[in-house]
Formats: sequence, C-alpha cells, structure tokens
Amino acid sequence: MSTKTRRSYTAVFKEEAVRLVRESGHPVTQVARDLGIADHLLYRWRAEQQQAEERGQTRQSLQAEQTELAQLRRENAVLKQERDFLKRAAAFLREGVPMRYRAIQEHDRRYPIRLMCRALAVSPAGYYAWRGRPESRRAAANRTLLVTIRVLHQDSRQTYGSPSIWRALRKQGHWVGEHRVARLMRHDGLRAKTVKKWRATTHSSHRLPVAANTLDRQFTVSQPNRVWAGDITYVWTLEGWLYLAVLLDLYSRAVIGWAMGPRLTGDLTEQALRMALTTRLPEAGLLHHSDRGSQYAAGPYQQLLTTHGITASMSRKGNCWDNACVESFFGTLKRELVYHRHYATRAEAKQDIFEYIEVFYNRTRRHSTLGYHSPVEYESRTAVA
Repeated sequence: MSTKTRRSYTAVFKEEAVRLVRESGHPVTQVARDLGIADHLLYRWRAEQQQAEERGQTRQSLQAEQTELAQLRRENAVLKQERDFLKRAAAFLREGVPMRYRAIQEHDRRYPIRLMCRALAVSPAGYYAWRGRPESRRAAANRTLLVTIRVLHQDSRQTYGSPSIWRALRKQGHWVGEHRVARLMRHDGLRAKTVKKWRATTHSSHRLPVAANTLDRQFTVSQPNRVWAGDITYVWTLEGWLYLAVLLDLYSRAVIGWAMGPRLTGDLTEQALRMALTTRLPEAGLLHHSDRGSQYAAGPYQQLLTTHGITASMSRKGNCWDNACVESFFGTLKRELVYHRHYATRAEAKQDIFEYIEVFYNRTRRHSTLGYHSPVEYESRTAVA
C-alpha cells in the first residue's frame, strides 16, 4: 500500500516556510525545492503574508523596514555561515596552509569559497592554485578513507570515538593505523558525543484511562500509515523553554506531524496530530503509540483518534524503551542541532528546528535502517516498487 500523493499544508507550515525564505537569504525556488513543494505555492504564501502585514502599515514604511530587515538578514546569514563553518573547521586553523585548503575543498558545496578563505586566513587565489595541482596518492587515500569514517561515525549515532571507529574499519578490512584514524577524525571535527540521561516530559501521574502497550516494541513496519508514534521534548532558549511535539511514521521514520509552543499542553499534541492527519490522510486501522502522558490520554486527543478510526497504544509507565524510535529521533535532533546552538528566542529555535525537520531530516539525512535513504526517498522508492 502506498501513501496518498495529495498534500495539504497547515497554516503553521506555511508561516515557517515563508520565514525560512526571508531569514535564510535563499531564493524561493531553492527553499521550495528543499521543502519538496511547488514554487508557485511558496510564492503565493509569501504574497499572502505580505498582504496581511501591509494592512497594518503604510507601503512606504513597510518597504523601508523590509529593506533594512533584508540587509540585516543577509548580514546575519553571512555571520551564521562563518560561525557554522568555523565550528566545522576550527581545528584546521592550527594546521598548515595545505590542510586549510583541504578543509575548504571538503565544504565547497556548502559555503562560499571567499567566506571560507577569509575564515581560515588564506587567499582565494592561493586556494584555486592549490586545487589545480594533482592530488597525491596519500591525500586521495585519506579522502576515500574519511568517507568510510564518516559513515561509521553516523551509523554509531555519533557515539564512536577514534578507537571504536578504528576497530570497525579493521572489521571491514581497512588495515590502517589508529593514529591515522584519530588524526583524520580530529581534522574533520568528528568526535564521540555523550548521551544525556533520559527525562520524562509528559505527566503520567493522572487518573485518565490509559491504553495497553499494543505496539510492544514492534518497531519494524511493512507499510506506511500503519503505525505512528509520538512524544514531546523541550529546547532551552533565553526566553524560556520551547516544547516540541512530534509524530513519526515508523515505516520510514519520517516526521509527519509537529508542533512547537511555550507551554506543555494538550493543544500542542493535538496540533501535531492534526498536521499528520492533514498531510497523510490515513485509512482506518492505524495504530498510534505514545507514552501515558496526560496530553495523550486526555479526552479531546483520544476523541480525535477515535474519529479517524485510530487505535491507541501506550508505553508501560516510566519505560522510555517502549517508544525508542521517537526517543532516538529526539537524541539525533539534539546531538546534530540543538546542542550546537544557543537560542536567544523561541522564534529562532522554532525556525531552526523547522528547517532541520522539513529540509534536512525528512528529505536529506540518510538512515542506515532505511538502506541509507532519507525517509522521503525511502517512501518514494517503495511506492514505485
């Protein structure tokens, strides 16, 4: 059974998509492509949002404000790019010029050449001259080896350090020295990341009815829209906590519904569920798994499930492993994004998480459990098959 091809979009999705155009500095066509939507939809959403804003302002003052904001956003985008690049390549500042050139070449599809040259204190002319020289056999071997190291590091959910990576390489038949592996990982900014202790985010101490653990950790699903799993996490900003509720389709691990807000309420989980229902249009018989939190056990949420012919399943009390797939997603989100950011506002965090989910995680990030396909790519391939 394949998913339905028609897609609908919530008001929150449209708002965040337009915000991404404005704040990223990228053209509408690129953002639309990244989000997997038609160009004309994003143009229309942007125009509608601009018209709504203009109702409360004069056109002249709005244009002046937009020009200033656009300039500030462009400058902020450049500063953000420089900051992100230096996080990846800071170790190369202590290396010789050839290694800095290597770092620039490794990231030339992600950042502008001049920006990287400025950050690493080398000249663009020198870089282009270096790039025109033939690559040594040792450098070529290191480049190939680094690709394998990155895959192994990602497969370990970024928990492997150089000793574990070295052992994994030996198992695959790569007879290289441990110090060489450590050096390549250090230069590439790869290191083992610690896992923080699990903490409950929902409130299970209530007298609301709870469902049985029907899923029972059967996380391998053969078709889309057969099992969804949801949970809530939180992200710190200088304004306070931002709460994130998500729903995953366990078939592809795609995030099919999400909602963010400043308070941990039942409305947050309902918004995520309504987004999933709008975009996926599931048939009756779907199984919905969550923990026993009051947000999921509440009457309005359970009624929404019943209305759409969805059966509820809930984890055993205090057992995070019963919902391991969603916990794994939250761990990935925080290791790959949140722990590397310091958010001043909830709006800033919300935009960053929106882009991570809709542009990177769903459409770009490869999952070993999916044969190294992204969730969207995996569903597309299986639908064709």
